[in-house]
Amino acid sequence: MTKKQVLIFDTTLRDGEQSAGAGLTTHDKLEVARYLDLLGVDIIESGFAASSPADFEAVRTISEEIQRPTIASLARCNFKDIDSAWDAIKNAQNPRIHVFISSSDVQIWHQLKSNPEEVLDLAISSVQHARQYCEDVEFSPMDATRTDPQYLYALLEAVIKAGASTVNIADTVGYSIPSEFGKLINSVRKNVPSINKATISVHCHNDLGNASANSISAIENGATQIEGCINGLGERAGNAALEEVIMTIETRQQKLGVHTNIDTTKLFRTSRLVSDIFGFPIQANKAIVGANAFRHASGIHQDGILKERTTFEIMSAESIGWPSNSLVLGKLSGRAGLKSRLEELGYRLSKDQLNQTFTEFKLLADRKREVTDADLEALMSSQRDAANTLTMYALDTIQVTCGNHQTPTATITIIDPEGNPHTNTSTGTGPIDAVYKSINSIVNVANELTEFRVEAVTEGIDALGGVTVRIAHEGNTYVGRGSDTDIIIASAKAYLNGLNRLLSATSLKN
Repeated sequence: MTKKQVLIFDTTLRDGEQSAGAGLTTHDKLEVARYLDLLGVDIIESGFAASSPADFEAVRTISEEIQRPTIASLARCNFKDIDSAWDAIKNAQNPRIHVFISSSDVQIWHQLKSNPEEVLDLAISSVQHARQYCEDVEFSPMDATRTDPQYLYALLEAVIKAGASTVNIADTVGYSIPSEFGKLINSVRKNVPSINKATISVHCHNDLGNASANSISAIENGATQIEGCINGLGERAGNAALEEVIMTIETRQQKLGVHTNIDTTKLFRTSRLVSDIFGFPIQANKAIVGANAFRHASGIHQDGILKERTTFEIMSAESIGWPSNSLVLGKLSGRAGLKSRLEELGYRLSKDQLNQTFTEFKLLADRKREVTDADLEALMSSQRDAANTLTMYALDTIQVTCGNHQTPTATITIIDPEGNPHTNTSTGTGPIDAVYKSINSIVNVANELTEFRVEAVTEGIDALGGVTVRIAHEGNTYVGRGSDTDIIIASAKAYLNGLNRLLSATSLKN
């Protein structure tokens, strides 16, 4: 029996970026889009072009570089949004306009302050307007799972006749359960006369923890496109985690009778990249990509795994691209060894990039007996941030004194974008507070520190510490990251990284 293909629609750069606290630059989004392309997703929803000039620029940039997958932009059902979406994606090899409007009574009456008849007319005219630009038009009735079924059928039939090539059944508030959602998809297939002219897509939110299960239930009932985010990012509790849906399809192909075109060995790297760029850690027990996903603590489980892996593992770590870490790097390692290991981890560096990375690697190896994959990923994160940030304040020297009978004091020297050094000494409630006050005195840009998180990147007394900060400025959030064996230095790097991102973004606006 020939297996049907399920299309993977990735909305990490649109719905995923709506995660509270996310703050991505155009460079960040392009980096994620490149990995999604390598992963093999069929559609990348690159943003909501009409929402802001920055989002428009990100959508346009991705559309011009990423050529293989379909590139979509979201648009509300109004002509201005649709025009903006097309302007942003018109240079894409495979453009798609994705229009949406609320369809449930609670949202039509209370959010839109409208009525079902007006919504129907607006949906039809919007799809027709979008079809003037491109043939690939997707329509989403928002909150479809709380919409009157008869109205939903009529709405879908009307937009398909108007030219929609994909209709997306959205469980916008994560209300549905798998059996119920599957029945809804089946009823759409039976009660929308023109449904065979359109792809049936689903977009499930995870408010009750059912997003991935609902997506699989939809596949069992005829849906052939799944929308979701890497690591389950998105509004509130997030969207369906694409790695979960993809590996369910991969692992249970005999049961589901479908396949994807995803290169599953790229899942691990894509997941880690998204986690790093968004600044959201992956919980240890997260399915597929969590740190404990392939670890066994129970003696019974360990005994079974040693005898036969499939006793307690239904998929292999290698199938999602989990690094083997077979090559140990240290201070005596050369460029060739570093290059080989980075390539195994999915990094392709130019000669100049390799030279810069090797210099940083040697500085790290001088302080650590062994450099692990996690250390290398942290190192590459720092390199990527340096390459993608326009305005660079760099840390030169830092000296901190503190103790239970001393006032924490930090003296810090920072190099400005013109190469000039600036030194400041400040006191604070603790050493990091003192460091941040010194940095603020030099950089002098208004901001509010909204999050500060420290975690060990690796194990052991010489562990590399990772710091993630979020700073707010004029309603926007900027993520900063830094790593070092000295947590005070890592904190300073993270804060400077966040400020550099802020300054880069404001310079682009000006």
